[in-house]
Amino acid sequence: MPLSEPLAMFPEVLGGWQGQDLPLEPRIIKGLRVDDHLNRVYEKASGEQLGIYVGYYKSQRSGVTIHSPKNCLPGVGWQPVKAGYAELSQPGGRRVLVNMYEIQKGLEQQIVLYWYESHGRITASEYRAKLFMVWDAIRLNRSDAALIRVTTPINQDPNGARRRVLAFAQAALPEFDRLIP
Repeated sequence: MPLSEPLAMFPEVLGGWQGQDLPLEPRIIKGLRVDDHLNRVYEKASGEQLGIYVGYYKSQRSGVTIHSPKNCLPGVGWQPVKAGYAELSQPGGRRVLVNMYEIQKGLEQQIVLYWYESHGRITASEYRAKLFMVWDAIRLNRSDAALIRVTTPINQDPNGARRRVLAFAQAALPEFDRLIP
């Protein structure tokens, strides 16, 4: 199932944030095997920054599936410090859980939010996402889905970083509802 619009159509300006695309190396795109992706850094006039990555698969099958950040981030040197969940509100008021991690690489620390989205559903669980994929493949003949990841540096203010990443993710949800089938 194709996207309604390319992920590049995700707003470059969102909630006071100005975005700039960061191209991924061709070898990374080849390894991810995504059908479309978005990798962008956003900044506010105050200097606050965050990043967003979205990987979309129009058809998942053997060898072509979403890569969990639980596996990818440690693979590039990030170590989990704290794991938990956060709650966001979808348009219409439905509350959903997303993953929230604090990670560290050397002295650098970040907060990471991520979730899986398909067919109007958001889930934090990679296992539930796989079950939905199998169920939808049987029921709808569809296995399309996206991984959405938002990161921000902690910069000695974990509470400020949490507020920042949650506010951005909350503002982004309606845009993902528009783009992801």
